[in-house]
Amino acid sequence: MTVNSHSGKRPVVVQVVGYKNTGKTTIVCRLTESLKQSGYTVATIKHDAHDFDIDHEGTDTWKHTLAGADMTIITSPHRTAMLQREPFSLEQLAERCSHVDWILAEGFKTADYPKLIIVRSIEDAGLAGSLSNPAAVIVWPDTPETVTASLHDRPDKLPVIGLNDTDQILRILQHIRDEASNQPSPL
Repeated sequence: MTVNSHSGKRPVVVQVVGYKNTGKTTIVCRLTESLKQSGYTVATIKHDAHDFDIDHEGTDTWKHTLAGADMTIITSPHRTAMLQREPFSLEQLAERCSHVDWILAEGFKTADYPKLIIVRSIEDAGLAGSLSNPAAVIVWPDTPETVTASLHDRPDKLPVIGLNDTDQILRILQHIRDEASNQPSPL
């Protein structure tokens, strides 16, 4: 994939979805590294179905949040973090990342961006038919052959790619980028 610097275009949003422990973070990190090596700017957004806490007891920001702050922001010469007491949709979060080339979103199954669906078992395979805007299915090397075969036999001929075939996954991303450049952006 060759670099096409941001030049005012909207970022391409791609979702990496699957059930717990199927390798979503692995794929997001691998794609982030590859895109960065090609000169792109990348934002990642992770959805956590459970409540999470990135602030640690005793820190000043923890004290601010404990005191009831609706929003707590910390910044340093190297990074900024924001904690806010309300959920955001993927669309709202993507708007905050409009300065990058790519947004890789881990999760957000109900959002309508192109999705890379990770399948490891027969239980996971149902996601390919139940989610909007599937772009490809990524299967683990130990995915049962019956599951892989059923994915190849789907009427929509969704591409089925091995977990370790990063080059093929990047080709799917390029295809998504090409399609996005021909359509108005949802952002």
